Amino acid sequence: MKDRMKKWLGRRTLAVLAAAILVAAGATWRSVAADFHPTSTSAIASTPAGSLSVAREIAGSRDSYADIVKTVSPAVVTIHTEGRARVAPTGFGNDEDLLRRFFGDQFGRGSREPRSFRQRGLGSGVIVTSDGYILTNHHVIDGAQETRVELEDGRTFKATLVGSDQPSDLALLHIDATNLKPLTLGNSDAVQVGDVALAIGNPLGVGQTVTMGIVSAKGRSTGMGDGYEDFLQTDAPINHGNSGGALVNTKGELIGINSQILSPSDGNIGIGFAIPANMARRVMSELRTEGHVRRAQLGVQVQPVTAEMAESLGVQASGGVIVSSVGADSAAAHAGVKRGDIIKSFNGQPVQDVNSLRNRVADTPPGSTGSLVVLRDGREQTLTVKLDEVSTPTSRRGTDVAAADDKAVLGIAVVPLTPDRAARSGLRRDLHGVLVQQVSPEGRAADAGVQEGDVILEVNRQPVQSVEDLRDAVRRAPPAKPTLLLISRDNRELFVTVKPAA
Repeated sequence: MKDRMKKWLGRRTLAVLAAAILVAAGATWRSVAADFHPTSTSAIASTPAGSLSVAREIAGSRDSYADIVKTVSPAVVTIHTEGRARVAPTGFGNDEDLLRRFFGDQFGRGSREPRSFRQRGLGSGVIVTSDGYILTNHHVIDGAQETRVELEDGRTFKATLVGSDQPSDLALLHIDATNLKPLTLGNSDAVQVGDVALAIGNPLGVGQTVTMGIVSAKGRSTGMGDGYEDFLQTDAPINHGNSGGALVNTKGELIGINSQILSPSDGNIGIGFAIPANMARRVMSELRTEGHVRRAQLGVQVQPVTAEMAESLGVQASGGVIVSSVGADSAAAHAGVKRGDIIKSFNGQPVQDVNSLRNRVADTPPGSTGSLVVLRDGREQTLTVKLDEVSTPTSRRGTDVAAADDKAVLGIAVVPLTPDRAARSGLRRDLHGVLVQQVSPEGRAADAGVQEGDVILEVNRQPVQSVEDLRDAVRRAPPAKPTLLLISRDNRELFVTVKPAA
């Protein structure tokens, strides 16, 4: 009996041990499986709390922006325009500009004779008040004879142009509607690189579309013209038809008006630009009350201070812009600003580049007094300036003509600038210098950006009025330092630096 009991207990013990081993193995298998299935309870429990909190903060505790889209979509509209246009027999030609506007023009086929036709355009807009005011781009409605606004619910209204501002590429429309759902304008200055952004508009006429990305840069200037630019850059996919549409944050606030794309193929490659909401707020307010935008100006032409330029001037290259010309009877001239001054700050705010100075001056009320800190002859001076008002909208720049320098020294061929040559070249008769007629592609001047048609006015701050003056000035230049040239191009003056000979 005892022997049978011992055998039974032994078998019982083995069974319990086997079961325990199976249970342990199962637990281990479940643990391994959890590692391979991150959506399981075990994986979520093992995820660091910080990662989950960030995900919940961005996605509103779920992997969706649907609630934000439902809130903001009714405020984004489609804009249809019509106007008269005239096309040449040769058709359209190729547009080589890298920066393309989203405004998608649709033309008929060309013919042997020029003809008129109805030109139709498509863009987007943003409702900013409940009583029918809508923000869009200037280039969306530019030249339109008739503008219609289509709401998300399908209703269509004829729009009235309240005002348009080409320098900022903004326009304000109004439709006869009430109880609309406007977007709240956010504080674009508070936007940070890396913030999630949603772009909403009607790309390519397919209907309202939402895309997601991040703010990839701030304070961008495309250099497309003389406009006031302070773009937010985003990789949220945007295409033709998105112009004038909304760029919103995850709070559903408007942080920008989509305006431009950068693309070598005329398609989206993840680099788009939006006008900041703070700029749009000011422009919208003035268009609504005045019908136009008032801006101040200094009356100077400025350019960045490069490292080579700083070396030739003997200053530290630590921000600021250099004055290449001062307009006669301008605010800057009355304040005592001189060519060659380096502007370090305006109204107590550091000047980092040309665009920041331009925008800060433009945002200051015309006729008000401001302060400039300039670096002159190695010493800082504070100047008081009473700002002028920009009398006409800034026009876009034409294409720069090529230029050159002295062939023997800099890789260019030049001739004296006589009154007759100035007249034939469309230059001001009061210019004194040498005219660049040819530029060697392998020369140092070409590397510096000198082009055919430029007029060289100074070398290392010394006036040049003849070919011999140019040769002598270049020969006297320190051999180890860059040579500083002041040139006139399209009646605009600017500095360029030529590297020392190797």
